[in-house]
Amino acid sequence: MTQSELMDIWPLAPLQEGLFFHSRYDQDQADVYVLQAVFDLDGPLDRQALRDAADALLRRHPNLRAGFWDEDLEHPVQLIPAEVTIPWQETDLGHLRESAQHQELERLLAAQRTLRFDPADPPLLRFALVRLGEQRHRLALTAHHILLDGWSLPVLYRDFFHLYQHHGDPAGLPPVTPYRDYLAWLTEQDPEPARAAWRKALHGVTPTRAVRAEPERAGSHPERLDLELSMELSAELVTVARRLGITLNTLVQGGWAVLLHQLSGRDDLVFGVTVSGRPPQLPGVEGMVGLFINTLPVRVRLDPSRPMAELLSGLQIEQAELAEYHHLGLTEINRLAGHNELFDTLMVFESYPVGYPQHRPEFSGLRVSGVTGHDATHYPLSLAVVPGSRLRLRIDHRPDALDREAAEALAGRLERVLKAIAADPWTPAGAIDVLSEGERLRVLGEWGGVVGGSSGGLFVELF
Repeated sequence: MTQSELMDIWPLAPLQEGLFFHSRYDQDQADVYVLQAVFDLDGPLDRQALRDAADALLRRHPNLRAGFWDEDLEHPVQLIPAEVTIPWQETDLGHLRESAQHQELERLLAAQRTLRFDPADPPLLRFALVRLGEQRHRLALTAHHILLDGWSLPVLYRDFFHLYQHHGDPAGLPPVTPYRDYLAWLTEQDPEPARAAWRKALHGVTPTRAVRAEPERAGSHPERLDLELSMELSAELVTVARRLGITLNTLVQGGWAVLLHQLSGRDDLVFGVTVSGRPPQLPGVEGMVGLFINTLPVRVRLDPSRPMAELLSGLQIEQAELAEYHHLGLTEINRLAGHNELFDTLMVFESYPVGYPQHRPEFSGLRVSGVTGHDATHYPLSLAVVPGSRLRLRIDHRPDALDREAAEALAGRLERVLKAIAADPWTPAGAIDVLSEGERLRVLGEWGGVVGGSSGGLFVELF
């Protein structure tokens, strides 16, 4: 990219720096920080209009054209070219039977996800259109996470299909608040109050290792396990959260802390959370497209004798006090705490509309009948919580850290913890039983053992 092609040069947001490091760290493996959205399209499709909409989308949002560079620089920068050519692939599977179609479609989507992006060669996104029938198509948008977050996707979907319907004309869409404004806001923040707050919150903390993982497999793709809670339990959890004056997010964080306490055996523990990172004082931030999220530590001092209700209320207060300092990068927070890495598990509460568009909108006769997504992280264990009438828990686990059976057991334990909180939030944290009936029988029966031999003698001798 030559200087004459550049439109602008920007700094990086804190998480962008982290993702840039990961993309450069181990280039021999697939990059886990690639997200993919797949649209089910039914009805007459204008393929050229769809491709034109993709071009118009990148004209509308310059940060989607960004490339990233750090050679001979003290800090990496993102370079915004005036224009880029979007990688676009079209495949016709209409001649195959349904089972063969499904198999080949999955192979194509996986190939799109595993093909690495070169940060210095924009754009870091690509499209793949697959024809399944006369009026049945799948459109896959695959992008590096360094460009955008999940909270940006509904805005991106809206803009893209409006541009398709109106032949690339953005008239009728809200004005764009450029991502550049957010980066400018970041540079205006005084870092000292944030450093002081995080230094205080993490004083004396030590890293929490909840699972054993092989460091050399940090780039391997995790496996996924979904658990959907019943409507009754989901409603009970919402009711308890309202009664305690906390968010559902805080309630699940407390349940996750109890589970990690059981895994790690620690009372003072830390896990990561993903926060939206959108400063409410920045005008138009809710409609911006870009990477705003940040990964931050949550510290929980778990007193087994303390009621869960008190633990949850205290956790909410502590998190609220740190909310205005969510812009500080995790690398610097770790340094303030005196450690390279504080946690190996991550939790995210996905409060954005994942299934957008849910009402099957129609654009010039083309219906978007469904949207599915894929993303991942490098952490060996992570939990994603998707709210709804039935709370959905998604556990991503690297096989070297947890196999399928262990992940299923973990999901069951988390459900039991949440059931216990819903039944009685004043239950002491240490009194919550995470074991299944089978696990309890194994501990008390198979592992309990029996003292044999004479009934006489001292207890120590018999033992």
